[in-house]
Amino acid sequence: MQGVRGIWSDTGMTPSETSRRKTGLRWQWKAIIPMIGVLLLGLMAFQATVLALNIPNGHWILIVAAAGAVTICFVMLTVLLLLIERPLQELKETIARVREGDLTARVDFAKRSDDVGQLGRQFNEMIGQLAENRAEIERLHQMEMARAEHLATIGELSARLAHEIRNSLAGIAGVVNVMGKDLPAASPSRAVLPEVQDEIKHIQTILNDLLAYAKPRAPDFHRADLNTTIEQAVFLARQQVGKKPIEITFQPEPDLPKVVHDPVQIHQVVLNLLINAIQAIEGAGKVEVTLHKNGEFAVLRVADTGKGISREFLGKIFKPFFTTRKEGTGLGLPLAKGIVDSHGGKIEVVSEPGHGARFDIWLPIPERAASHAKA
Repeated sequence: MQGVRGIWSDTGMTPSETSRRKTGLRWQWKAIIPMIGVLLLGLMAFQATVLALNIPNGHWILIVAAAGAVTICFVMLTVLLLLIERPLQELKETIARVREGDLTARVDFAKRSDDVGQLGRQFNEMIGQLAENRAEIERLHQMEMARAEHLATIGELSARLAHEIRNSLAGIAGVVNVMGKDLPAASPSRAVLPEVQDEIKHIQTILNDLLAYAKPRAPDFHRADLNTTIEQAVFLARQQVGKKPIEITFQPEPDLPKVVHDPVQIHQVVLNLLINAIQAIEGAGKVEVTLHKNGEFAVLRVADTGKGISREFLGKIFKPFFTTRKEGTGLGLPLAKGIVDSHGGKIEVVSEPGHGARFDIWLPIPERAASHAKA
């Protein structure tokens, strides 16, 4: 391979240019030259015949012209049949084989040294490239299938473990509550009970998110008002603000038609983004929620004035268990992305440290978003 590259670099030509340089006579010349030769030979033969038979001048000219025309037509048909018709027929048959999936098919006229042969060589190279691409696609498909199977196994195992741990944790939480009631009021152990209970709740949240991520519920698609779905999430998010100086605004899209979606799941996505935005704001700030129509999509935007996300983390925020917050589970955004994907939409994020973050959720308005949607 190195030697081939060296030759190309020395000559300064690409492979296609080298192929064109090696091309011999064009097929048009191959068709014309035999006709000229036959015509000349015919003229010489007829002239010798006329001289031998002593035919008058007026007659032999007509004879030569007629015989020459017939000969030229015959030669032309023969040459066109050999140079054009056969390669075209072979090309059609080979294309039919390729269409049926046989990527080992090749044309034999690629061995010719004219431009028709060059066409054949380029066709064979194209089929060879298609074969390589198909092999690579099949290899990647097998890898993806193996990866999907592996992830499915891990997800099933994680779901079982999370379920068992959650049951045991519920028992532990009950015991802690009983112990808290039995402890004397002056006992120093009472001071750590709230911390223990908070940690138990944190673990329960992680387990619940893990179960939701490992075994997500199938969306319940039906037509519903997306403005109402978002407004309910905004209302709950305002309750989370408490006494913090954070303002949450919502600008609906009154002209938006009913969108096929799962209101419960989209509500979960919006609420998750709003809670993240609230937690990202230190001190006073603002969260703006807007909904508008863009072509065949309803675009939901959640923008905050928080601390933002660094560029090195932007590519990781949708990966499971990645979080920059101590209290975070790292599953909220992956769950949100999975829900949006199941709706046939997409989620985008733009952020700069110190300039807040903006999440855009694109949900398709047409019913193609959910072929099994309920009317």
